[in-house]
Amino acid sequence: MAQSADITELLRQAQQCNSSAEAALVESVYGELRLMAARYMRRERKGHTLQTTALLNEAYLKLIRHTEAEWKDRSHFFATAASIMRRILVDHARKHLAGKRGGGADVLPLEENLVFTPDRSEPLVRLDEALHRLQQQDPRATRVIELRFFGGLSVEETAAVMEISGRTVRREWNFARAWLREDLGLGSGDANELE
Repeated sequence: MAQSADITELLRQAQQCNSSAEAALVESVYGELRLMAARYMRRERKGHTLQTTALLNEAYLKLIRHTEAEWKDRSHFFATAASIMRRILVDHARKHLAGKRGGGADVLPLEENLVFTPDRSEPLVRLDEALHRLQQQDPRATRVIELRFFGGLSVEETAAVMEISGRTVRREWNFARAWLREDLGLGSGDANELE
C-alpha cells in the first residue's frame, strides 16, 4: 500500500488530468476500495445485491470526477469513498422502491448488475432516513456510522479520518447504534443489522 502522502499527491495530480498519476492512483487504492465495497456487500443476501465490482467502479468514477474536492490525505479520500458508496446504494434502493410503486424511475448505468428485492431496498431507505434524523441531533455520531457501517472502516481508521480518539469513536458508535435501533424499532434480536 502506498504511503498516505503518495496517495494525496496522486489524487492532486489525477485531478489535473495527469493520466500517469491516475493509473498509479488506481493501482494504489483500487484494492482497498474493493475491500471497502466488499465489506458492505457481505451484509446483503446472496443473489440479491449490487455486485461488489459494480459498486466499486461506480464509486471510483464519482471519486475521480470529484474535481472540487481538495484531498487532504488518504483518510479523507476513503471517507469520501464510504459516503459515495452509501449514496449509490441508497439511491438505487429508492429507485427500486419507486419502480415497485409504479413510479417511472430512471435506470442507473449499472442496472444490469443490480438485483434488489423489496426486503433489502426498504430497510436501506429506512436506515438512510433514520441517519438523516440522527444527523440533525448528532452529526458526529452519524459520520461514525457512515464510516464504520457503510465504509467498513475500523475504529482506528475512523478515528484517523475524523481526527478524534478511538475511545470517542467507540462511544459515538455505541450511542448511534442504540439510537438507530430505537428509531427503526429494532429489537435486541435485530442487533446484528447494525454491526
